Amino acid sequence: MSKPKIAQDFSDLYGHAPQVCAQAPGRVNLIGEHVDFSDGFVLPFAIKNCTYAAIRKRQDRTIKISSVQRRNKVFTISLDDVNPQRAGQWERYVLAVIWALGIDCGLEILIDGRVPIGAGLSSSAALECSVAVALNELFALNLSLEDLARQTQRAENEYVGMPCGIMDQSVSLMAIDGAALLLDCRDLTTRSISFDVASAGLELLIIDTQVHHALIDGGYAERRATCESVAAIFGVKALRDLSMETLNSRRDILTETQYQRAHHSISEISRVLEAVAALESQNFKLLGELLNQSHASLRDDYTVSCPELDCAVAAAISAGALGARMVGGGFGGSAIALIAAAQVEETERAIQNAFKLAGFKSPRFFTSLPSAGAQVIS
Repeated sequence: MSKPKIAQDFSDLYGHAPQVCAQAPGRVNLIGEHVDFSDGFVLPFAIKNCTYAAIRKRQDRTIKISSVQRRNKVFTISLDDVNPQRAGQWERYVLAVIWALGIDCGLEILIDGRVPIGAGLSSSAALECSVAVALNELFALNLSLEDLARQTQRAENEYVGMPCGIMDQSVSLMAIDGAALLLDCRDLTTRSISFDVASAGLELLIIDTQVHHALIDGGYAERRATCESVAAIFGVKALRDLSMETLNSRRDILTETQYQRAHHSISEISRVLEAVAALESQNFKLLGELLNQSHASLRDDYTVSCPELDCAVAAAISAGALGARMVGGGFGGSAIALIAAAQVEETERAIQNAFKLAGFKSPRFFTSLPSAGAQVIS
């Protein structure tokens, strides 16, 4: 295997070679949004865009962190000062993983992030998982992928302060080339679901609205707390254990917001299982309808869409997409559209024109086949 570019960049910065390099991908969640913390099912796949990490041990307790994207400006901290109360910027995600894994050694780290930031493609999980896989190898921790998923989620929850579920870290670590990953967020069991839309003459278009979201500052935590409050009212572990029939029969004991949030979660979990069946039978018309239903639920019940996401979805459907929806945490980021491969350029033009007419910043477009999960590359 040829020497990865991140290794050469590390050598140029620190004056010696890294001991280990790793990569971890971003993700697109085909369907199953905002249900991972409700122990739901989700159906994401890894994209080809990855974040790379190169790491070397030091003989002292100093941690040095740099990024190719930040012109190799080096952030330096003592290992003794790494704690969840510390403020910071992007380097918190790296420090969070070091803290969660209990690393007790100085480090030199270089990051090369190729997952678009703020686009709803889970750049933070890709960063966390690339560092976790590298540290797992460097220190021979022998942690399983499931263990790494739990520890990187803990890092983001407890150190960064973002109460995310476990989907993003799990798919970044466990994804399989050519398949979506049906993930049971309760026990982290997985099943690979073939995601071959190309053979049906289709393509999944990813639309980056370029409205960059910041979930720590958004309403993510409030929505999660609301869902958990409904589960507590009904005496169940999570909303996964609550049927729509039971929810509707006791609607009077909930606030309208509680009902809407729970309605989204319960219906979205069901849509994931319907989408799996649609993929397995290659019923792409049904899959498109489920994508549309998911977006409507996220827009109306969960209220995490935004005008740019709604515009992208509506324009794609008007241009002939089988289905479209926002993906990721919401409040900005990206949408996906299931379209005929022959209509990619036509669909892109329709969305661009709709954005221009609405006075929005021009969106970006890309596509990605389902890719493999995180791995050591040197």
